[in-house]
Amino acid sequence: MKTETVAMILAGGQGSRLGKLTKHIAKPAVPFGGNYRIIDFALSNCANSGMNDVGVVTQYQPLILNNHVGNGSSWGLNRHNGEATILQPYSSMEGEKFFKGTAHAVFQNIDFIDKKNPKYVMILSGDHIYKMDYQKMLDYHKEQEATLTVGVMPVPWEDASRFGVMNTDKTDRIIEFQEKPENPKSNLASMGIYIFNWDRLKKYLVDNQAKDRQLTDFGHHVIPAYLRNNEAIFAYSFEGYWKDVGTIESLWSANMEFLDPEHELDIRDRNWRVYSNNPNTTPQFLTESAKVTDSMITDGCYISGEVVHSIISHNVKIGKNSSIKDSFVMPNAVIGENVKIEKAIIGEGAQIHDGTEIIGSDDNIEVVGYDEEVGGYTDEN
Repeated sequence: MKTETVAMILAGGQGSRLGKLTKHIAKPAVPFGGNYRIIDFALSNCANSGMNDVGVVTQYQPLILNNHVGNGSSWGLNRHNGEATILQPYSSMEGEKFFKGTAHAVFQNIDFIDKKNPKYVMILSGDHIYKMDYQKMLDYHKEQEATLTVGVMPVPWEDASRFGVMNTDKTDRIIEFQEKPENPKSNLASMGIYIFNWDRLKKYLVDNQAKDRQLTDFGHHVIPAYLRNNEAIFAYSFEGYWKDVGTIESLWSANMEFLDPEHELDIRDRNWRVYSNNPNTTPQFLTESAKVTDSMITDGCYISGEVVHSIISHNVKIGKNSSIKDSFVMPNAVIGENVKIEKAIIGEGAQIHDGTEIIGSDDNIEVVGYDEEVGGYTDEN
C-alpha cells in the first residue's frame, strides 16, 4: 500500500547544552509546559496535519522517550492504517551500530521507509516548540516542483550562528547554505524541517554509501550536495511561533511565555490540539495555606505553599511556607517546607529539602537535575 508521505522525527539527540536536565533522558523527552514533553509538538503536528505514518528515530537514553511515544495512540496516529514506529540503531553488515548524523539515521532506516513506499519523506526535529500545518508545506513543495523544501524563518542575528542559514533568490529558491557558520551571511534560518522526494534522496544516500560515506548530516552534507548538483531547493517561510529550546535560558523562557493566555501557540485551540501521553493521576489539591497566582498547576499536585507565575507539572508536592516564583517545576518533584525558589528549572523527580533557597536571575537560570537532591543533612565525615 502506497503512502504519500512518511514523517521521520529525529529524536536521538543528547541535548548537551541542557546540562543536568539531559543527563538521564533524551532532549525530546524533556518535560515542557506542565503536561507535555518536547516531542509532543512534532507528534501533534503530524496528527493534526493528517500525516499518520511516523518513524521516531531514537538513540541517546531512549527508554523514557520510547515508553512515552509507544505506537502513537496518544496522538491518534494509530488510526487510518497509520502508527508511530520507534526506530533505534542496529548492527548492519558493515558493523555500524550508532547513527553518525541525521542523514545517516535516515539511511539506516531505508527499509522502514521503503515498506511504506512514499513519494515524499518529511524530516522533522523532535526538539522544537511550535504548531505547524505540514500539509501546507507539502502543497508548496508540489507547487514549486521541488526536490527539497526547507522550512525557514528569520532569527535574531546574534543567534544565527546556531542554525543552518541560507540565501534565496526572488523565487525563494535557495542559492546558498551555511551550516552553523561562525560569521553568518544571513539570518534566514533552517527550522530543521525538510521535505524530500524520496526516490531522489534515496539515490543520494545509497550512491554515497557505496562510495565515500560522506553524506552523514543533512545540514553539513546533503543540502550542499543538492546545491552542487543544481537541485530544485526551495525555502518555505513559516510565520508562527517556533522555538529551539536547546539551552537552559531558551527552555526557561519558552515555559514562561507559555503562561501567557494570549500566547501564539494557543494551547486551548480545540482545532489544533497538542496531545501527550499523560499519567492517570489524582486531581490537584490546594491546602488552606496555598496561594496560587498567574500559574499552571497540573493534576496530582499537592500545594501547601505559594506559587507565582510558574508552571508546576503533575505529581509535584510543595510544602508549607515555600515560595515558587518565575520557575518551571518538572513532574514528580518534591519541595519541602520553607523553601524559596526563583527563576529556576527543577528537574523531574528532584527533591528539595526544607529551608533550601534556589535563586536565579534572567541571565543565570538555576537548574536542579533529574532525580537530584538539594539541601538537607549531609555527613561530611
